[in-house]
Amino acid sequence: MEKRSTILLVEDNPDDERLTLMGFRENNILNPIKVARDGAEAIDFISGQGAYADRDPSTPPQLIVLDLKLPKVDGIEVLRYIRTSPFTQFTPVVILTSSREEKDLVESYRLGVNAYVQKPIDFLEFTQAVKHLGMFWLLLNEIPYQSQAQALSPLHG
Repeated sequence: MEKRSTILLVEDNPDDERLTLMGFRENNILNPIKVARDGAEAIDFISGQGAYADRDPSTPPQLIVLDLKLPKVDGIEVLRYIRTSPFTQFTPVVILTSSREEKDLVESYRLGVNAYVQKPIDFLEFTQAVKHLGMFWLLLNEIPYQSQAQALSPLHG
């Protein structure tokens, strides 16, 4: 079975997108990266709908890096969708956001986020944060293959 390798970056701020992509690249994280610039596009990508109708949703990204403050559909709603989809319910999701609101943190964990990281303002700190995210979630963390995940899922059936 083909291992998932794509990273889905959901980010509407072009500067933060550029810094995140640069952080991955500078730290030799060479996975293909798909950027969704709003929550609706992220859901379309994950579900294989709209502009992504030719994408097979049964092969989810290996990692989703998700901002919370997004146009069209906010990050909390995207996370809710991710966790209710049988294809992505076990996909690691890291919130990378500038939000310092306690309610965002609590709701993200309530919905099953794997990690919540506030975006550092300093460039070097930002690239280090991206390095650590990539190293752990892409190289060290183990996730079940889709067939195993569906067998374990209470949503399956």
